[in-house]
Amino acid sequence: MAAQPQGAHTPFIAIAGNIGVGKSTLTGLLAHSLGYRPFYEASADNPYLADFYLDMRGWSFHSQVYFLGRRLEHHRQLLDAGEPAIQDRTVYEDAEIFAANLREQGMMSARDYEAYHRLYLAVRAFLPPPDLIVYLEAPLATLQERIASRGRDYERSIEPAYLRQLNALYERWAAGWRHCPLLRVPVAGQDFRDRPADYANLLSRIQMALAE
Repeated sequence: MAAQPQGAHTPFIAIAGNIGVGKSTLTGLLAHSLGYRPFYEASADNPYLADFYLDMRGWSFHSQVYFLGRRLEHHRQLLDAGEPAIQDRTVYEDAEIFAANLREQGMMSARDYEAYHRLYLAVRAFLPPPDLIVYLEAPLATLQERIASRGRDYERSIEPAYLRQLNALYERWAAGWRHCPLLRVPVAGQDFRDRPADYANLLSRIQMALAE
């Protein structure tokens, strides 16, 4: 896709949601349908992630700083590209859900959390928010089923309590979000990849939200 004329608005969508909810799948589908450039979450690239799931207290700060840096790189890349973009997970989730949960659960020290949060606020201050956040929400059973089906070894040790707490933080975050439009999408019973009608309905909702 050609770059937008200088000064023209470049659309930017972000996909938010808990581990295993289907963000990457939807990112790819929407990128294809809308002609947007996809920016995928850097989970596979995170050299700390396997250690983090085995020892969250020991590796939480390292993992979260890595994700924050990668998210900043993606923002810079999508701004420089000058073309419509769709991002798999947001910088807001990293800080306001995942890092906050680690601090609340005692998995990140007060000192580390303060250093991380100050860095996040500095980054957030100059990053433009998306035109739309699509928030995929699912109950614990759906998340567990999808995590099991994709068979990532480092995710097998994720405790149900951890996913449940993240869900609670996501709900709190979504209810208080005011920086840009947010579209809530329940995914239990939906299959956007293999049931065209489910995806077509969601695509229509997203296009209507963007038009508004």
